[in-house]
Amino acid sequence: MALISLHEISLNLSGAQLFEGLSLQLEPGERVALLGRNGTGKTTLMKLIAGLMKPDGGKVDYSKGIQVAHLPQEVPALVGTVFDVVLSGLESQGKLLHDFHEVSHRLETEYSDALLNQLGRLQSEMDRTNAWETHQQIENTVAQMKLDPESRFEHLSGGQKRRALLAKALALKPNVLLLDEPTNHLDLESIEWLENFLKDYSGTLLFVTHDRMFMARLATRIMELDRGKLYSWACDYRTFLERKQNALEIEAVGQALFDKKLAQEEAWVRQGVKARRTRSIGRVRALEELRAQKKAQRQMIGKVRMQAQEAERSGQVVVKAEHIEHGFGEELLIRNFSTRILKGDKIGVMGPNGSGKTTLLRILLGQTAPQKGTVALGTNLQIAYYDQLREQLDENKSVKENICGEGESVTIDGRSRNVMGYLQDFLFAPERARTPVRFLSGGERNRLFLARLFTKPSNLLVLDEPTNDLDIETLELLEELLVQYSGTILLVSHDRAFLNNVVTSTLVLEGEGRVHEYPGGYDDWLIQRPLGLEPASREMKSEKNSSLLKTEKPKTKDGERKLSFNDLRELESLPVKIEELDARHEEILKTMADPNFYQKDPKDISEIKLRLAATADDLSKTYQRWEHLDRLK
Repeated sequence: MALISLHEISLNLSGAQLFEGLSLQLEPGERVALLGRNGTGKTTLMKLIAGLMKPDGGKVDYSKGIQVAHLPQEVPALVGTVFDVVLSGLESQGKLLHDFHEVSHRLETEYSDALLNQLGRLQSEMDRTNAWETHQQIENTVAQMKLDPESRFEHLSGGQKRRALLAKALALKPNVLLLDEPTNHLDLESIEWLENFLKDYSGTLLFVTHDRMFMARLATRIMELDRGKLYSWACDYRTFLERKQNALEIEAVGQALFDKKLAQEEAWVRQGVKARRTRSIGRVRALEELRAQKKAQRQMIGKVRMQAQEAERSGQVVVKAEHIEHGFGEELLIRNFSTRILKGDKIGVMGPNGSGKTTLLRILLGQTAPQKGTVALGTNLQIAYYDQLREQLDENKSVKENICGEGESVTIDGRSRNVMGYLQDFLFAPERARTPVRFLSGGERNRLFLARLFTKPSNLLVLDEPTNDLDIETLELLEELLVQYSGTILLVSHDRAFLNNVVTSTLVLEGEGRVHEYPGGYDDWLIQRPLGLEPASREMKSEKNSSLLKTEKPKTKDGERKLSFNDLRELESLPVKIEELDARHEEILKTMADPNFYQKDPKDISEIKLRLAATADDLSKTYQRWEHLDRLK
């Protein structure tokens, strides 16, 4: 039996028909992913199901005694302890427990008979209503979220706040849990923790997410909002992608046949006299019906058209950092870190929230001076920076004004374009382009920031969490653009699929100042990471991991260190790395052996020589490391 049923729901918002004849059922134990482009009404549908909004038409039916909990996309500005926030999800017992805790805390600092008597009355009421069981349930839920119940909610990180709100929702013991973009602002470990937690959740789950890996691992059914209609796919996400592609191809064929028939009938009716004959009246009526169907059709939302403007090429070495150390107070975020970023590299940056990813970016860009070490930037750099907080947008100005001020045009690849036409490439209709930024949704803000970013020529793109709130279609188009971008990219992201599809290597902040570089994306890091060195967010570090990091390496009788498990893994991987470096070295030598090589631009010749020197240096160091580990074996 369905827990929640929506029957023929219609809803009109701001003069636009958002839903018409929409129906759905949520069954016990399902994990349903809700998909749709930005602006199709996913969040609104969630609110309808949660009972926070009423439809214009149709009805919502709930099973008797059902409890629904809703975790919104935006984190509210709550004040109080974590325990208080979780309590606020309950009604009468929540108020009783809150008063009990408040009086208990007051007694610790201002003992009085009046407070003691009040505490006694509260304890008696808790005994009568069995509130102690609720109290224990809340403590268990908070502990399950790995949170301190006495921590102030307003001082928590974004990821910790989301966990506290999830604890608040779970305290209701809901039959149905509604999650709107639950992975936003979570670090990788928190996302994996949430995945595992929800896999074990026994209730029904309906969630909206742009995280494709999260969806692929959790969803047992896909529901898609498309042009006011809701379509259900009884399959996982990967199967859905295949079936959806087939459905789109069939729809395109059907649309083409409809348009062809309409054109033929329009041509026929224009013949005039023949159309007015009595025996043809039925055909005229059929044409009127076709016209009505065409008018009623809701066209698919267009695709964002992105194009990054590329500046003149930078020098071969973009950033050279040597022996960097940086921290705050006694906490060292970066310890003895060196790297060389070359033109065309696409570097991902991963690590827990608060580990220093943005600080590392600012150091590599020369915006923050390291406390130790040196950073040298390459020549002819033109940097475009995507800030995760979107602080560069003026909230009080319109979309259009944030792109070109009072002007009416933008320059793209040396050509002038009308700003309204340019904004339509990013799905901003003229009336939306005149809207102040403060009224935009998260996805619209992201699209606006990308539109603004791509008006600037660049050869170094710096993107700090660019995927939040983007729908999947736009996210995939951004991926494609970044893959084709010939400049250098520095990318901070917690989107595992996005990292896999874009980056060529990854810098990982692994705690206690360690920053390691790994070839490839997220999945490659999972394979290569040393045992016990996976990033652990501060609030989730286990004692096991801490002890692993502090254990000394075993030594032989003569005092020389033996190979650890990590060293053995590194030793096995080094021959492959040597072969790759050697092949790259030979390829550069072959290029320089060409008789026409020295007829090239002197700047190109210098860059290739520099690349040869860097490759030879890397090859020499890798050989030395291999020989050293091989001797210890």
